[in-house]
Order: sequence, then C-alpha cells, then structure tokens
Amino acid sequence: MMAIKMGDFIRLSYTGRVEGSVFDTTDEQVAKEAGIYNPEAVYGPVTIRVGSHHVILGLEEALVGKEVGEEGEVEVPPAKAFGAHEPGRVEAFNKNTFREKPKKGMILKIPEKGEGKVVDLIGNRVLIDFNHPLAGKTLSYRFSVEECVTDPVEQVKGLIRLYAGRDMDVSLETGVLTIHLPPGIMYDRRWLLWRSRIIHEAFENIPGIGKIILQETFTKPEREEEPEGEA
Repeated sequence: MMAIKMGDFIRLSYTGRVEGSVFDTTDEQVAKEAGIYNPEAVYGPVTIRVGSHHVILGLEEALVGKEVGEEGEVEVPPAKAFGAHEPGRVEAFNKNTFREKPKKGMILKIPEKGEGKVVDLIGNRVLIDFNHPLAGKTLSYRFSVEECVTDPVEQVKGLIRLYAGRDMDVSLETGVLTIHLPPGIMYDRRWLLWRSRIIHEAFENIPGIGKIILQETFTKPEREEEPEGEA
C-alpha cells in the first residue's frame, strides 16, 4: 500500500474541535449532535488534493505519509491553522454609523474591512473584531483516510463539491471534460464565485484534460392537453 504524498487526491473524513467543541465535521450525525448541522451542506467524506491547501495546513501536513484506511489525530497550533489573533484587527466605530443598533456577538459587514464580530460596546463606541473567529486558537482534528481518488472524473467531481458545495455530472472523452450544469445554476452565487478556481485547478492538477466545456441543457416542458369542452 502506497503512502500518501503531496499531489495525491484522497477522500477524507474528519472532525475538528476547538476547546473540546466541534466546529467542523464531514459527519452529518456528529454535526447534529454538536448543534452545527447545516441542512444546505453536503456531508460525507470530502475529496481533496494534498498540497493544494484544501484543508488547513496543520491537517494537510498530518496526511502526508499516511495510508488508505488509516486514522489519526493531530493538534494544530494557530500558526498552521487560522493564524494569531491580531489586536490591530480589533477596531472601534461610532455607534451612530450603523442603521441597526449593534449588539455584542453580532456579525457586521464593514465596507473595505469585511465581516467582523461585535466584541464590546463602550459608551458610544462599538468594538469590532475582524480576526477569523478561530484566530489564536489551537485546533484538534480526528481524521480518516478513506481512499485514494485516481479517476480524473471523480477528481473533478470532488473539486466541484469542495468549492461549490453540490454534486454535478461530469464526463471525460479524448481530453475534453464536460461539466453538465443543472438547471438554474446561473443563480447559484457560490458556483459563480468558484467556477474559475475549479477550472484552473482541473487544468493545473489533473493530467489528460485539454478542454473544459460547461454545458447547459434545457428540455422543452410538455404541455398539458386542455380538456375538451362539453358538446
């Protein structure tokens, strides 16, 4: 059995914890028990390419050298997770600049700053933390390497699910990869945001793909026959 190395596509199950509490998992039941279940999420093992930072660095490094079927645990320090908590990224704003009255714990989006969490209210000032919620935290992961993914079609399907959060039909014939787009996909903001990344990584990391076609297919709906009127 071959040890996993950088560049390999694998199917991975994992559960991440911070201070004992689950914050991320591929297991639907664990998500429900932890109170973080998202009905719109796709659960089950994820397909990733080791070395492409599809998971955080500390977990990715722990996968190298493991074998299919192997389970493991790793503790990930902030430097290999979401970085240190930077005090400079906690900023004060005047309370009157917000339409809605800020409350502690509220997530606010500030132009040119991004999303931040209200961490304190002092007089007329609102303190907002723009650090990642897990910045400065040591994380622990339990993981299982389910299988190696060598089929190019399955590798592309894995990228689509990883980035777009949905499953799509994919076919590959003589170097032409066709992604069969589901109806209404152009209204899916997540797909529109990540499709260029999916295409780039497919060309870059999956041999044998010379062209990618995004194919939309529409079927004319059948019209119901109108009932005949009474004679």
